[in-house]
Amino acid sequence: MGKVAAEEVPSFEAYWMSTKNTWEMLHFYMMIIRGDGITAIVNTGPPRDPKKLAELNDAFRSSYQTGDKGTLIVKEEERPQVLWPKLGIDPERVDYVIVTPLQAYATANLDLFPKAKICISKRGWIDFHAPRFGHGPRWTMIPDEILVYLETTAWNRVRLLEDEDTVAPGIRTFWTGVHHKSSMAICVDTIKGQVVFSDSVFKYDNVEKNIPLGITQSLDECALAYERIRREAHILVPGYEPEVFKRHPGGVIA
Repeated sequence: MGKVAAEEVPSFEAYWMSTKNTWEMLHFYMMIIRGDGITAIVNTGPPRDPKKLAELNDAFRSSYQTGDKGTLIVKEEERPQVLWPKLGIDPERVDYVIVTPLQAYATANLDLFPKAKICISKRGWIDFHAPRFGHGPRWTMIPDEILVYLETTAWNRVRLLEDEDTVAPGIRTFWTGVHHKSSMAICVDTIKGQVVFSDSVFKYDNVEKNIPLGITQSLDECALAYERIRREAHILVPGYEPEVFKRHPGGVIA
């Protein structure tokens, strides 16, 4: 695991109907999966161009109107060109990139992986192009230049995942919804059991104390996803939980 950004959000975003007048720290991660000669990563981090990151944060800031809160903070050591070599990532040798959800903090660097299969929820891809209820600016989900890249240069490497799918031996996905229509759970077989990573879970308490996600799109989706995660995950990795590195020092899980 590698931390690629941090953000403070109101507690009601993490926990449904929370009345606490507090803020929750979120950490954004890149998950690296290695084994059987395969290298896969989950999510690619926010825009590497400071100008594009500033534009994204301006869009986030307009929703909160609270100064720097609610914006992505990327430290110098978390930028791709600095972090990836430390994590042993050679973009040329990554076989699969799995994206959950379709948001710029996960999609912005897809063009740096020239040989990888790019795995996206089919349901989320359809929703991006034809949303039932609409959504925010498209470029805050997939930056314009990345969308062009996906639709043209990289299209033969784009793989749209079914609601239940297998990416590679030992790596499976299932659609969760909850956070976004493109949200999934990634299940990885390890010597310690099945590791489940999902952005539909912000914090351990969401699943362990059964507190629905605050910015959920569906409480039904949330209940079903959390029930399945509790049933199947030997090790849970919430998509934005700072405690991950405390439970798993160095971000190494197995």
